[in-house]
Amino acid sequence: MAASAALPAAIPAAAEPPMDRRRMVAFFCMVFGMFMAILDIQIVSASLNEIQAGLSASGDEIPWVQTSYLIAEVISIPLSGTLSRVLSTRWMFALSAGGFTLMSVMCATSSSISEMIVWRAAQGFIGGGMIPTVFAAAFTIFPPSKRTIVSPVIGLVATLAPTIGPTIGGYLTDLMSWHWLFLINVVPGIGVTISTWLLVDFDKPNHALLKSFDWAGLAFMAGFLGCLEYVLEEGPNHDWMQDEAVFACAVICAVSGLLFFWRAFTAKQPIVDLRAFSDRNFASGCVASFVLGIGLYGLTYIYPVYLARVRGYSALMIGETMFVSGLCMFATAPIAGRLSGKVDPRIMMAIGFVGFASGTWIVTGLTKDWDFWELLWPQILRGCSLMLCMIPINNIALGTLPPARMKNASGLYNLTRNLGGAVGLALINTVLNARWDLHLARLHERFTWANNAALERLDSMQRGFESFGSAAPGMALKAMSNTVRIQGLVMAFEDVFLALTVLFLAMACAVPLIRRPRAAAGGGGGH
Repeated sequence: MAASAALPAAIPAAAEPPMDRRRMVAFFCMVFGMFMAILDIQIVSASLNEIQAGLSASGDEIPWVQTSYLIAEVISIPLSGTLSRVLSTRWMFALSAGGFTLMSVMCATSSSISEMIVWRAAQGFIGGGMIPTVFAAAFTIFPPSKRTIVSPVIGLVATLAPTIGPTIGGYLTDLMSWHWLFLINVVPGIGVTISTWLLVDFDKPNHALLKSFDWAGLAFMAGFLGCLEYVLEEGPNHDWMQDEAVFACAVICAVSGLLFFWRAFTAKQPIVDLRAFSDRNFASGCVASFVLGIGLYGLTYIYPVYLARVRGYSALMIGETMFVSGLCMFATAPIAGRLSGKVDPRIMMAIGFVGFASGTWIVTGLTKDWDFWELLWPQILRGCSLMLCMIPINNIALGTLPPARMKNASGLYNLTRNLGGAVGLALINTVLNARWDLHLARLHERFTWANNAALERLDSMQRGFESFGSAAPGMALKAMSNTVRIQGLVMAFEDVFLALTVLFLAMACAVPLIRRPRAAAGGGGGH
C-alpha cells in the first residue's frame, strides 16, 4: 500500500527532470533563427535611404522593400501550423532557416529594386514560419516547471529584436554598406539550418494531411491577410480609400476575408483552425498580444520618427537613444521569469500595461527640445513593461492548450501580435497626420499680422539674417514657418502619446476579466 501511494508522486519526478540536453541545444538554435527573422525587419527599416541610393530606386518604390516582406510574412505565420504538421518541426524549421539564408544572399546581390522586392517577399514568406514554430516547440517539449526559464527567453527575443534593430542597422550601414544588412544572416543562418536538421526530433511528419490540404482556403487567406497588411501599411500615406490601389486592396481584403472565414468553418481540414479561439484563455491572450503589438512596434516606430523629424537625428544616433529599452529588457527578463512562477500572471500583465501607460503619459509633455535624458524614463518603463507583459501573455495564451492544438494556435497567436503592430502603425500615422493638420490650422489662425508677439519674433529672426541683405525678410519668414510646422508636429506627437496612454490603461483595466490559467505556467507539474 505504501509503495502504491508513493508511485504517483514518483511519476512527475521521473517525467520532468533531467531535461534532454540535445533538445535544449536544438531549441536555443531555433530561438536564434527566430531572432534573425524578427530582427531583419527592423535593421532594414533603419537603412531604407541607403538601399534606395544603392539601387537607384524612387521614393514610391523603396517602401516595398518592407511592405513585400511584411505581407509575405503575415501570410506565412498562420500557415506554419499546417505546414509543420505536414512536414514535422525538423523539416519545417530547417527549410525555413535555409530558405531565409539563401534569400538573404539574393537580397544582398540584388542589382535592381524589382529584384530586391521579389527576394524580400520570398525571404518574408520562407522565414516567417520560424517565429510560431519556436513558440509551439517551447510549450510542447518543455514541462510547465521549466517555462519560467523558456518563456522569458522567447519573450525577450520576440521583443528585443525589434527594439535593437535600428541600432544594429545604423551601425552596419555606417561601418560597412547596406549589403551587410542581409549578409550578416548568412553564417548564423547556415549554423541554425544544420543544427536544426541534426538535433530536432520533436515530432514526425504527417504527409496524409496533404491529401485534404485546403488550397482554396490558402488563396483566400493570402488575399485577406496580404491585402489587409497592404491597406494598413499604405493607407495612412495615401489618404486611405482616396487611393485606387488601397481601395482595390480593401475590397479584395473584405471579399477574401468572408470567403476565408467560410472555409475555416466548413472545410474538412481548414488551413487555419479558428476553433482555438473558443478557449477563453487563448482568446484573451490574443487580445492582450494585439495590444502588446501596438506597444512593441508602435513605440519602436514613433520615437525614431520624433527624433528624426524634430531633432534631426541620424539612424545611428536614433539607435543609440533607443538602446536603453533593450538594456532594460535584458535586466527585467530573468526577474519576470521568476515572478511568472510565483505571481498571478494577470497581476504581472496589469503592472506591465500600467508601466506602458506611465511611459507614454510622461511623453504627453513633449517639447521640441526633448533629448536622450528626457526620453530616458519613458524608455526604461517601456523596456521593463514589455517583459512584464510578454511572459504572462505567452503563458495565458499557450500555457494550457493541449499539444495537438499548439502548432496551429501558435501561428494565430503570433499573427495577432503582428497585426496589432500593423494596426497600431496605421492608427499612429493617421492620428499624427490628422492632428498635425489641425494644430497647424489653429497656429496659423494665431500667427497673423495683428499678433504683436508673432511680429516681434519675426523681427528678431530677421535681424539674425541681416548679413544676407535683401534676402533676410524671406529667410526670416521661412524660418518662422518652419518653427510653426515643428510646433504643430510636436503637439500632434503629444496627442498620439495621449491616445496610447488611454489604450494601455484600458487594457490594464480589462485584465481582471481574463480567467486565471488552470495551471499557471511555472507552477511545476509535480506540485
